[in-house]
Amino acid sequence: MSKLILSLDGGGIRGAATTQFLAHVERELQDKASRSIRDCVDFYAGTSTGSIIALALATTNMSMEEINSLYNYETAQKIFTENKGLFEIDGINAPKFEAKDKTVVLKSKFGKAKIGNVPSGKHVLAVTYAIEKRKPMVIKSTKNSYLDLYSFQAADASSAAPTYFPTRELAIPPDSDEDFWLVDGGVIANNPTMCAISEAKRAWSSENINLSDLRVLSIGTGFMTRKINGPSSQKWGGLQWMTKGHILEVLSDERVVAYQAITIMDSGTYIRVNAKLMKQPGFDQAPDDAMDDISRTNIKRLKALGDFWFEQYGEAAVALLLGTYEGKSLDRVDPKTGKPIVQP
Repeated sequence: MSKLILSLDGGGIRGAATTQFLAHVERELQDKASRSIRDCVDFYAGTSTGSIIALALATTNMSMEEINSLYNYETAQKIFTENKGLFEIDGINAPKFEAKDKTVVLKSKFGKAKIGNVPSGKHVLAVTYAIEKRKPMVIKSTKNSYLDLYSFQAADASSAAPTYFPTRELAIPPDSDEDFWLVDGGVIANNPTMCAISEAKRAWSSENINLSDLRVLSIGTGFMTRKINGPSSQKWGGLQWMTKGHILEVLSDERVVAYQAITIMDSGTYIRVNAKLMKQPGFDQAPDDAMDDISRTNIKRLKALGDFWFEQYGEAAVALLLGTYEGKSLDRVDPKTGKPIVQP
């Protein structure tokens, strides 16, 4: 029996496009088959903002509409509360945003949900990075030591983007004396698809699940188009790479993983929902590519991006979730045509 992986990229407020797309998918599933995303997904994977969505779907009772409503102007203003420290230059010698309100929002929405609350037979993972250990830390339901961890704590750690939010301290297991200092998993796997594929094969090894038995719906948050000045970069040091080169965004580019996934997956078993954040056929007003542009206009444009994605991928994505898709694998939108690239 095949298994369906839902993999969700990081990208800060750009997760608004992801949730808008999934809200459309949820309605279509209910109208066509009286089913939900939760009925169809076997393995949830997320990084950063994607982990918030994945953990909400996997471990809480929040509806897809409720999850989508998290990405609104009012909530964004709370999460992205600017650091007002004296003599602190936000993002340079201190995090750009405070952590307190982000934690409060996540805790209020997730409540007492834990990693172990994922339904029987299903799994979830959230990607983080342990800075003191200098190693990736994938918080996952397939490992007992993570099961009692609160979901809001995992989401908070996975979305603690360096320079944007402070590092998060977690005791793992929760009742142990071993503390881990965690940052946003986007520094090592902003696109968690390969993590999910690897973990899914391990989780269901007793069922002899092979790569050909997996289906993957992988959703990005749009990728950047703003130019980085090549000639000037020859003279940059650390400060310039952070302020002018946007080094965090460079390091979290998701396209290598997207290439790996579409290459190893069987044709017709993989759909990658993503697009350049630029004007293209069928989409006239591109959102800002910044992960922290929480203006009303930008959030509205991000939601419109989710609408555009549903127009382009919706039918195929719903069929993939239902196990009835018969087309070829789909990649990101070609900005010249405004249509998904079809795998040869």
